Amino acid sequence: MGTMADLRDGDRRLARWVIARGPSWVRRVAPAVEEAAEHTKVWWAAAAVMAAVGGWRGRTAAAAGIAAMATAELFSNGVAKQLFRRRRPPQEWVPAEDLQDRPDSSSFPSGHTAAAFAFAGAVTPVWPAAGAACAVSALTVAAERVHSGAHYPLDVAAGGALGLAAAALVRAAPRLLWRRVL
Repeated sequence: MGTMADLRDGDRRLARWVIARGPSWVRRVAPAVEEAAEHTKVWWAAAAVMAAVGGWRGRTAAAAGIAAMATAELFSNGVAKQLFRRRRPPQEWVPAEDLQDRPDSSSFPSGHTAAAFAFAGAVTPVWPAAGAACAVSALTVAAERVHSGAHYPLDVAAGGALGLAAAALVRAAPRLLWRRVL
C-alpha cells in the first residue's frame, strides 16, 4: 500500500507532465476557458440562458445551479483553502504565457472546479440535456486548471468532489428542511 508521500509524488509528476505535454487542444482553448470560468461568468451566463428559454424547468435548473455553485465556493474558497495551505505548482514548470494572473491563494482545492462541478451536478437532475452541456464545460475547466499550472490533479479532483457534494446538499436541503418542520 502506498504512502501519502507516494500520492503527493505521483500528483506532482502527473501535474508536471500535463503542464508540459498535455493535450494541445487544452492549451488552445485554455485562455477562453479561464476567462469564462473567472468569477463564475460561464455559470451565471448558463443560468441566465436556462432561465430565459427553459420555462419552469430552466428556472429551477438555474436556481439549483446557482445555489450549488455558491455553496461550493463557500466551502472551497471560504473554508477548505483556509484549512489546507498548499503551494501552487512551481512557476518554472509553467509556460510564461500561463503565469500572468496566476492566483496566489492555496492550490487545494480548486475553487473553479468546485463551482463548475457543483453547477453541473445541480442542473443535471432537473434538466439532463442542459446538465450534460454543463458537465462538458466543467470537465474542460478542470483540465484547464491543471494544464495551465494553476493546480495539481488532486486539487482538481478534490474541487470536483466538493462541487458534487455541494450539488447533493442543495438537492437534499428542501427534503431535510421539510422533515425538520414536520
